[in-house]
Amino acid sequence: MECKRALEQVDGDVSKAIDLLKQQGLAKADKKTGRAASQGLIEPYIHGAGRIGSIVEVNCETDFVARTPEFRELAHDLAMQVAATSPTYVSPDEVPANAWPELEQEHGGREKAAAAVVLLEQPFIKDPKLTVRDLVRERIGKLGENIVVRRFARFEVGAAEAGSGDSKAATV
Repeated sequence: MECKRALEQVDGDVSKAIDLLKQQGLAKADKKTGRAASQGLIEPYIHGAGRIGSIVEVNCETDFVARTPEFRELAHDLAMQVAATSPTYVSPDEVPANAWPELEQEHGGREKAAAAVVLLEQPFIKDPKLTVRDLVRERIGKLGENIVVRRFARFEVGAAEAGSGDSKAATV
């Protein structure tokens, strides 16, 4: 029914109707962002010969949605994104204010810096026209629930430890 209404609104132009439906879906997604997301899943991803791996926690509102193929695919794609692009933060809000000047200088501006180190601001590896944030918002519109990327970790054999150095290695 929504498709029919969209076609009527744009006088039968299919491409305009598709754009209108996408905009309506994103508007619906924006309305859901404040809702609690305490269900979900943890998705691992191991690349190639096992030298790079990642794990991501993606939350939604209900266990029912967490078990759907669309949600599982999103979680898998996000884990693959983390393995491929090695982001440092989930969202721009997590970047310390004192880190931005150095990141901006290193990457040539705030937008490029965010795309380099913030998962939600990165171009999606399967469709670079979309950001990861756009991908998540599309799934929110499709699944009808708030979806939150809570946290992630990336591992690479032989890579130097990043961060505060809290982790320790032990030889046996």
